[in-house]
Amino acid sequence: MEHEHARKWVHTTRMPVRWGDMDAMGHVNNTVYFRYMEQTRIEWLETFDYGVTHAQDEAAVIVNASCTFLVPIAYPAIVEIRMYVGKPGRTSLPTYYEIRCEGEDVLYAEGAAKLVWFLPASGKSAPLPERIRASAERH
Repeated sequence: MEHEHARKWVHTTRMPVRWGDMDAMGHVNNTVYFRYMEQTRIEWLETFDYGVTHAQDEAAVIVNASCTFLVPIAYPAIVEIRMYVGKPGRTSLPTYYEIRCEGEDVLYAEGAAKLVWFLPASGKSAPLPERIRASAERH
């Protein structure tokens, strides 16, 4: 991943590639990479008691996401998704991802997603929670 932005490692997730993750071309479908990044992001947010199990009076939403596909992944494999965060803004946090297959040093894909803290009741953005900001700045 290009390092035009300073980034800090915060979380790693490992998960098996499922047979159904593949498409007609015999490799993991491009939409699945976004699921891999999503699962990693949710697991990290859950360490702060945010995510699908948290009362939804506030949440992180994605305002943009991208993925660069470098090498096709095929079944069977265990993917390792490393999540990094960039410099937090007032209401936002850039996140970055590296996707590899377990036991290999090959970078299969890299991605990014910008999180914005959001208040569903008002439909407006809100300041990034202090404990998330502190974690991003501490790493």
